Order: sequence, then structure tokens, then C-alpha cells
Amino acid sequence: MTTLRQLEYLVTVVDTGSFTRAAELLHVSQPALSHQVRALERDAGGPLLERLPRAVRLTPMGRAMLPHARAALADAERARTAARRAVGLEGGEIQVAVVYSITLGILLPVLRTWHGRNPQVRIRLREFAHTGALLAAMAAGGADLAVGPAPRGWDGPVRELGEEEFVVAVPADDPAPERVHLADLADRSWVHYAPGNGLAEVVDQACATAGFRPRAAVRTEQTAAAPLLAATGLGPALVPESVLPPGFAGRVLRPEPPVRRMLAAYARPHPDPLTTAFLDTLAEHADPGAGDAGAA
Repeated sequence: MTTLRQLEYLVTVVDTGSFTRAAELLHVSQPALSHQVRALERDAGGPLLERLPRAVRLTPMGRAMLPHARAALADAERARTAARRAVGLEGGEIQVAVVYSITLGILLPVLRTWHGRNPQVRIRLREFAHTGALLAAMAAGGADLAVGPAPRGWDGPVRELGEEEFVVAVPADDPAPERVHLADLADRSWVHYAPGNGLAEVVDQACATAGFRPRAAVRTEQTAAAPLLAATGLGPALVPESVLPPGFAGRVLRPEPPVRRMLAAYARPHPDPLTTAFLDTLAEHADPGAGDAGAA
């Protein structure tokens, strides 16, 4: 099904003449941009863009679609403007509860988009190291909405955002194959997470499924530190792909079978228009499966 995000990606690629420049302008990784354009082409039934060595050119099918894509984006922006004025979204504050890895990863492009559309609305982030603390804060009314692993039995609205992909960070000269069984790394010491970080449970569960218990060379409370520590040679680190820094100095290995978890945005029952609008932005722009273009 064609989405507004896919149409926005197509128009931006055409306007910039480059997937690389379009990705920079849209604040997404180039693989994520290419993935969405390919999905749009599959839905359209054929290629919309011709990828040339130094440029991008519309195909006949692409030229036919482009004016309709621009019109759809313009209509959507007029609709958003009318809705904001109708319900008073020109000011106020929204409180968003997240786990740490979400702030570093999928939330950044969402916040950029939201601020561009609603510059007068303040965002207050409440960050938690563990999913349990996040759920407890939401249940106690500590935030308007939360973003994290999909909750079970939640009474309010829940929007699934997609599966978060985990990868293994290692030094640049590591000899392991790009597709790796975690069991093949069982004899190594690992860069692990402190017990209070919810990703420690993700690592332990993934390794247990592979038949071993990881031996920790170092434990960190900071999710962003794990791939950097791994790149220095302290040991492999299992990290959400979305938190890899631009220009990551190490290598990225992909576990076989894949390690994933479903992420969702959820709010308390009967959310107000501001919360609903932020949920819509999350559903439109959050891409848990997108990694950093420089980390491939």
C-alpha cells in the first residue's frame, strides 16, 4: 500500500537528483530510503526511477506518477494545517516516555519531522533504561505516550511501528563472516549491558537461544557506548542497528537467525488530539528496521 512517506521520498529523490542527497535532506539512512522507493515501485507495478552512475532519472511510469505524488503531499499538508488549527495544536507540551535505545535510534527523524510541523509544541522526553520502568511510568500517568517494545494487554491505543533489527558490532579487522551464527562467537568475551539496561535481557535471551551464556568483558549502562567499545576490540556487541553512529569504524555482522523485537507506540485510553497527532507522526516516520548508511 502506497504511503505518504514513500511519495515524499520519491519527490525528494527527483528534486535533489540523488539518493544520497535526498537521504541527507530527509534525515534517514540511504538504505531505508532505497527500501521505501523499491516498495513504492512494487506497489506501482514497475520502475519509477532509472538509477544512472551519477544521476537519477524518472521512467515514463515515474513521470506519470510524479504530479500526483506532489498533489497528494500538498493535500496532506493542507489537511494537517487545518486539523492543527481546529484542535489548537499550535502550542502546548507533549510528554514522551522512551527506552534509551529508542531516543538514539528511531525517534530522531520523528522528532525532526514533528518539530518542523509543530514548532510551537514542546517535547519533554522521559527516558528509561528498562521496559518495565517505562510501562510502570505510563501506567502511573507519567507521560502522554510511550515508545518501546510492544506491550501486552495495554488498554489504550497501540500503534505497531515495525521490527527493530539487532546486529553484532565488531572491530574493522574481525575475520567473522558478515552472516554469523551467535554460537560461533560463544568462546569470545562480549561487550555487554549493565543489568539495569533492558538490552542486557535481549542479549542474554539471544545467546541462550543460540545455546550459550555470554561472558562479559565489560558492561556498559549506555547503549550508544556498546558499538564503540566493540570496535576497539573488547568483544562483540549485540546492538540495535538504528543506534550505530554515522561512519561507524567497526564492522557490522548480521545474526543468523535474525534477532528482532517489535516496537510500538502506545498511549493512555482516550488520548487528546495532541497525543493522537504525535502517534500519527510516529506511525508515518518511525522506521525501526533502518540502519545507518555508513555502517554497512
